Amino acid sequence: MNISVVIPVYKGQATLPRLVERLDKVLSGLSEKHEVILVNDDSPDQSWEVIQALSKSYAGVRGIDLMRNYGQHNATLCGVRQARYEVVVTMDDDLQHPPEEIHCLLEKLAEGYDVIYGVPRKRPHSWWRNIGSSLTKLIIAAAIGNTSMRDVSAFRAFRTNLRQAFDGFNNTDVMLDVLLSWGTTRFAATPVDEQPRDDGKSNYNISKLLRLSLIYLTNFSTKPLRFSNIVGFFFTLIGFIGFIYVITVYFVEGSVPGFPFLASAIMVFSGVQLFALGIIGEYLARVFERTAGRRPYTIESTTPEAPVNQP
Repeated sequence: MNISVVIPVYKGQATLPRLVERLDKVLSGLSEKHEVILVNDDSPDQSWEVIQALSKSYAGVRGIDLMRNYGQHNATLCGVRQARYEVVVTMDDDLQHPPEEIHCLLEKLAEGYDVIYGVPRKRPHSWWRNIGSSLTKLIIAAAIGNTSMRDVSAFRAFRTNLRQAFDGFNNTDVMLDVLLSWGTTRFAATPVDEQPRDDGKSNYNISKLLRLSLIYLTNFSTKPLRFSNIVGFFFTLIGFIGFIYVITVYFVEGSVPGFPFLASAIMVFSGVQLFALGIIGEYLARVFERTAGRRPYTIESTTPEAPVNQP
């Protein structure tokens, strides 16, 4: 089995040397040929210089420098499209995903699945981050309609030929797990040991997780539009019942309480209308992004082609 390891890099200058050293030892025992693709996502530190040095020290290490910061999934997509071997492994650059656990992903992949996620036996993040991540994964699973996607993780292994399913994808909002679902439904997860972040802190917070959830829902699913239709129908039904009530009271009692009833009705229906318009607006924003012609990433430079790394 030949393996391409893709790692998006952001503020990784302190951890990259140790990560690549451990990967070199692990991959030599797992594969006939392997490569490590380090994609620098316009990191503000000296990550690119470190990547250049590592590409000279280790055979099979390739570096890609992006023109600006595009985001983790965009940088990962760039590396996936550059992969040369039949299995791709993706992981973070902060040593939370131990290279020594890659064999767990590959063993599960060999059972006939196409995508394998490494699920930590014990989550190393804070409680609020774990809750936010779980909710985001539930939203993604709901958008895709695949319950196995609840185990999505940046530590994953999949068959490289799946990228054919999204070969023409050219949108700035990238969700690699959704793109993989375009090519297969054979997803699975396996428990792995995940370590606390070795250096620095996570770039994700609650507001960013919520924003990503909204983008994924409106980019890859029409379920929010259908939900707004259901809500609209429900309140239309309530409005019709209210109308029957007003007519009945008018003929029975000869008068209808005016302002309070009218004001409450206007507030409810105005809120529903604004809610539906907001959902439609999000979809229009996504259409604008797709038609604007912006690429998911642009490569500024790469390291010289490295020789194939063989055990």
